[in-house]
Order: sequence, then structure tokens, then C-alpha cells
Amino acid sequence: MINFKTIKVHLIDTFRTTHGAADEKEVVIVKIAGGLGEASPVSYYGETVETVISFINRADNAIGDDFFKLEDICNNLNKVAAYNSAAKASIDIAIHDAIGKKLNIPVYKLLGITPRDNIPTSFTISLSDPDTMKKQTEDNPGYQVYKVKVGVPGDIDMVAAVREATDTRIRVDANAGWTLKEAIQKIKHMEKYNIEFVEQPLHWKDYEGFKILRSKIDLPIIADEGVMTAEDIPLFKDIVDGINIKLQKSGGIREAFKMIAVARAFKMKIMIGCMVETSVGVSAAAQLAPLVDYIDLDGNLLISDDPYDGVKAVNGYLKYPDRPGIGVVEKDDA
Repeated sequence: MINFKTIKVHLIDTFRTTHGAADEKEVVIVKIAGGLGEASPVSYYGETVETVISFINRADNAIGDDFFKLEDICNNLNKVAAYNSAAKASIDIAIHDAIGKKLNIPVYKLLGITPRDNIPTSFTISLSDPDTMKKQTEDNPGYQVYKVKVGVPGDIDMVAAVREATDTRIRVDANAGWTLKEAIQKIKHMEKYNIEFVEQPLHWKDYEGFKILRSKIDLPIIADEGVMTAEDIPLFKDIVDGINIKLQKSGGIREAFKMIAVARAFKMKIMIGCMVETSVGVSAAAQLAPLVDYIDLDGNLLISDDPYDGVKAVNGYLKYPDRPGIGVVEKDDA
């Protein structure tokens, strides 16, 4: 039986990207046999809280009684409806959490992963005027790397302002906001600010543009919006340097685990990221973090009223709680 509830969380600062702005986010928290999962739907991918609830209400029969038949469960969820990745992710995460709790082990141990505490998570500086972005950086010290949202007019000045506030690593994310010509010009300008890599500079379907861009710039390129599941990865072979995996895009932990294997086969770098999520979604993604090159798991750090306690960022590095499953409890129980 799938139980669920919707909750509304609030951003500490207005979160702006080229896709829009938000001061709050409504997510769906799923509970299955004591396991917790989260759906954080994004309209860019055609999902809303209503579509998530609709999917969940049709998914009970797809789960069955044996949670260890994960491959069958995921296949059955795909038969309920295509796409709906955030809804599927909430169920997948809850089942992994339930199994981990049943076995009294963390999910990373269930997957055979050795935990690491030496990969820093980036902290996102969202779009605003340069002075505000500089202040956002100064108000959130202690991170080893900052991800700066770009993709709009004046974004070179925004990156310059963040660089004034920190001497640590900077990554930039255009969220598909540039044309090819803009990307070439702006990335070349931004190189002097010691940028680590550029995420999603072009529209995700502009494969030819990515190919040209990669031949024109020296900075690594990471693809995000167009990489949903393992099947998408071959489309980006030889035209980007890496991919950003998010559970809310992939449909959960199991597909994300497959994506890591496929990306490695193509010798790609891997980032694991998130949407604006509570500690439920972020802690689930963190189970896979030891397998990747870059971590962008700050969704819970951007909200003021996260009702859950799980993986934390200490001095910019992920720290895992000593709990089974995804390691999450409600704050009242922590």
C-alpha cells in the first residue's frame, strides 16, 4: 500500500534559473512499508504534483509483495505510464529505503558501494543581479565549490561578482539558455575566472551545436536536461565530457545506478545532482555519490523548513548518518 502526502517547503532565497523562479516548492512524500521516498516534480519535464499523485494512485498493483524484485517493479511502473520520472523515483526510493531498513543496512551498502567523505558538494548561486549573487556567496561560506546559474544577459558580470566573493572552485550552469554563438563567446570570457566546467550550455537537442562547441572551447561540458535515463547517454557520446544524473529525471536509484555504469563505459565524467528537494530526495541520491566525480546535492540546503534529517553537508562535504536505508528520519524523531 502506497501512502503519500504533499508538503510545501520554502526557499531561503528566490531560486532563479533560465526555466523560471520560485520561492517555494511543493513535493510529494511517499511511504511504503516504512520506507520514505520523494517526488519533486518539474514542469520542464511535464510533471506536477497532480500528475505525481495520479500516477501513485495507479501504481499499487505494480509493486507486488516482494520488494527484492526491484527490476520487475521498475518494469511494472513503466507499464503504468511512460515518463512520470519523479513519481517513479518516489516509489523506487521508498522501496530501497524499506529494503535497507529491513536488512538494517544503508542503501549504499545494499548496492555494494564504499562510502566516501572526500567529494565536496557544490552550493548553487541562483540568477540575480551581480551584487545579490556576490552576497549569496558571501552569506554561504565554507563550501569547496559553487555552482553559478547563468544563461541570461549580463551573466559574465554575475560570474565575475561571485569570483570576487570566493577563491574556491566555480562551475557555471546555463540551463540551456545560450545559443551556440553566445556559448562560445561567453565561455571564452568566463575562462579567466577559473571555471571548472560548463553545464548544459545549449538546448538539450542541439547535438550538432554541442559537437561544434566542444571543438571550440577548452572547458569540459556536462549535459543535464537531455540525459534522463541510460538510453539517452549514447546520444551525447563524443560531444560532451560528462553527464548530470538526477533521481527525479531517471526514475530513481536503480536506473541511476545503471546510468553510472553506461557513462563509465563511454568514459564520461559523472555528476549527481538534484532538484529543490528535502533531505529525503537528497539523501537517496547521496547513496550513489561515492561512484561519481562531482556532487551537486544542495537541494535541501536551499530550503528553510526541511522537515527531515538525513545526509548533511559539513564544511562542504557530505556526511552520512549512522542509520539504515537512505538514513532519513523526521526532525522530531532525530
